[in-house]
Amino acid sequence: MNSHAGLGLLKMKERPREKLERLGPAGLQNAELLALLLRTGYKGRGVEPLSQYLFKKYPEKSLFEMSYSHLSKIKGLGRSKAATILAGYELAKRLMNNSNRIVISNPKESIAQINEIRARKKEHFVALYLNARNELLHREFISIGILDASLVHPREVFAPALEHRACSIVLSHNHPSGNANPSNDDRELTSRLIESGKILGIEIVDHIVVTENDYYSFKENDII
Repeated sequence: MNSHAGLGLLKMKERPREKLERLGPAGLQNAELLALLLRTGYKGRGVEPLSQYLFKKYPEKSLFEMSYSHLSKIKGLGRSKAATILAGYELAKRLMNNSNRIVISNPKESIAQINEIRARKKEHFVALYLNARNELLHREFISIGILDASLVHPREVFAPALEHRACSIVLSHNHPSGNANPSNDDRELTSRLIESGKILGIEIVDHIVVTENDYYSFKENDII
């Protein structure tokens, strides 16, 4: 087995607690965080499948805003786990009311963070690093000049992601020509970084090409 395949197998087997120790809580998906709260499942369904089932069956807001009586009657929960879920959600709401982090959930919100490069005369390659809640953790200028797949090395893109414990990355750069359509080099670079991200468990969620008056999103065009 090659090293990349071995690393992928290791990540597949990683439990939520182990993942939290490696990445911190921001590195976990919602179902993984819920699994840590629940701690155990029930006969025939482990805690991780139970957590995934709950998020699939109930929209997130409705799951956490159910009454204690209703929540405690769901198979696999009971009174103790229902109390844990509701207490955890209430505490998070109270603390998050004081959070000023920017949420990035669509291309326009990403573009708002890179507006200054839209009219630049040279190409600027910028990466936005997000946590599991799509909150902006960090912004990094990776390169300035002609964008070429051979000039932007994955380590330059992913080193800040590891430093800031990001779960996902939005790539972006400008086209001084005024044409927002991605070039072959843009596509090649994006594919290369997506594959690198898979090895590290960090998702490239979009690559946005901007001009002064237009933009092109790889995600909106189903390329990512």
